[in-house]
Amino acid sequence: MTDSRTDQQKQCQPEGDTSRSVPRRRLPSAFQSFRYRDYRWLWLGTFFSFMAVGMQQVTRGWLVLRLTDDSPFALALVMMSFALPLTFVSMLGGALADRIPRRKIILVSQSGNAILTLLLAILDMTDLIRFWQLLVIGLGNGTLAAFNMPSRQSIISDIVPGKTLMNAISLSSAGMNMTRVVGPALAGVLIICLETAGTFYLIALIHALSALSTALIKQGRTQSGNRSGAGITADIREGFRYAARDPILLGLVVMSLVPALFGFPYLALLPAWGREVLNIQADGLGLLMACIGIGSLIGVMGLASLDHMKRRGAFLVANAFIWGVVLILFSRCTSYTTALPALLFVGLLSAVFMSLNMTLMQSYSSREMRGRVVSMAMMTFGIMPLSAVPFGALAEKIGTADSLGIAGVLLCLFAAGFFFVFPAFRKVA
Repeated sequence: MTDSRTDQQKQCQPEGDTSRSVPRRRLPSAFQSFRYRDYRWLWLGTFFSFMAVGMQQVTRGWLVLRLTDDSPFALALVMMSFALPLTFVSMLGGALADRIPRRKIILVSQSGNAILTLLLAILDMTDLIRFWQLLVIGLGNGTLAAFNMPSRQSIISDIVPGKTLMNAISLSSAGMNMTRVVGPALAGVLIICLETAGTFYLIALIHALSALSTALIKQGRTQSGNRSGAGITADIREGFRYAARDPILLGLVVMSLVPALFGFPYLALLPAWGREVLNIQADGLGLLMACIGIGSLIGVMGLASLDHMKRRGAFLVANAFIWGVVLILFSRCTSYTTALPALLFVGLLSAVFMSLNMTLMQSYSSREMRGRVVSMAMMTFGIMPLSAVPFGALAEKIGTADSLGIAGVLLCLFAAGFFFVFPAFRKVA
C-alpha cells in the first residue's frame, strides 16, 4: 500500500472518464462542483437523504411523546438508539467503503432506510406501533447511516478532482444545512395535516428519491481500491494504524473529536437554555435553531467560494478556538438581541470547521484508505448526543448557561493545547 505524500497529492486528480469531464458552460466559483454530472446527482441524493432524516427526527419525536405521555427520558433513549451505531459501526462501514463499490453501499443503505420508514408508517397507521419498536427501528436507521455516511463522503473525491474537493464538500454541507432549516419546519406542518403516519409515508418516499438519485451516478460502480485478502477486522485495525502513523491525519482525527465533545453539546442543551433564560415556547426554539442553520449555510457557502486557502491547518485550529470564545459569549446572552447573532456565528464556525476538516481528511488519505479515515470522523456524529449527557448533568447543578460556558472554555483550552502539541499541523497547506 502506498501512502507517500506524492500519492496523496495525486489521488484526487481527474481520471478522464466522461462523467468527470468539464462541460463548456461557466458557473460561479461557489458552484463549480455542479459542473460534474455525477456530483449533481450525488448532491441531490444527499439533500433528499438529510431532508428525510431531519423530518424523521421531528416526526419520530412527536410519536414518542404520544406513546410515552411526554417522557423526555424516552426521547433520549430513542436518540441514543440512533447514535450508538454511528459510534460503534462507522469503522465497519468505512472498511466496507474501501472494499465494495461505494455507490452500491449508498444505494443499499438508502433503500433500507426507505423500507424501515415505510414499516414505521404502516405500524403507526394500523395502531400497532409500540415504543420498543421505535428503539429497534432507530437502531436500524443508525446502523444503515453508519454504512451510508463513510461511502457518501468518500465518494466525493472519486467524482471531483482534488482542486475542487473543498468546494464539493462545502456545497454538500450547504445542502445538509438547508435541510436543517426546512426539514423540521416542514415536518411540523405535515404532522398537523397528515398526522405522523402520513408524514412517515412521505419521508419513506423521500428516502426512495435519494436512492434513485444515487442509482443515476456513474462513478463508484467499481471496487473502491482495497484488494487485500485480509479480513474486515484486520482492515479496521490497519485503518487506525494508518491514521496513527501520519501526524497530519492523527491531528485531523483528534480535531474532529474535540468539537464533538465540547463544541456541539449546546445543541442538546439549547431548549433548556431557552426556557431558563428567555422563557421561550416552541416557536422561539424554532427561531433559535433556524438561526444556527442560516449561519451554517453562510459559512459553508463562503468556504465553497474560496478557490484556494493557505495554511488550512492553522485556520482550522483558530476556527475551533474562536468557536469556543463565541460559545462562551453566547452562554452570557440574556436576550434575543444578543443570542441570535451569537448563534448565527456558532453555526457559521461549526459548519466551516466540519467541512474543512472533512476536506483535509480526504485530501491527505490515499484512495484505498479513504473510507476508513472518513469513518473516524463519522464516529463523532454518534458521540455528539452522548457528549451532551455530562454537560446536561452539570447544568442540573449549576444552570445551563454556566454549563455551556464551561463547554466553551474547554473547547478553547483544547484548541490552544493542540496548537502547541501538534506543531506540524500548523503548516498543513
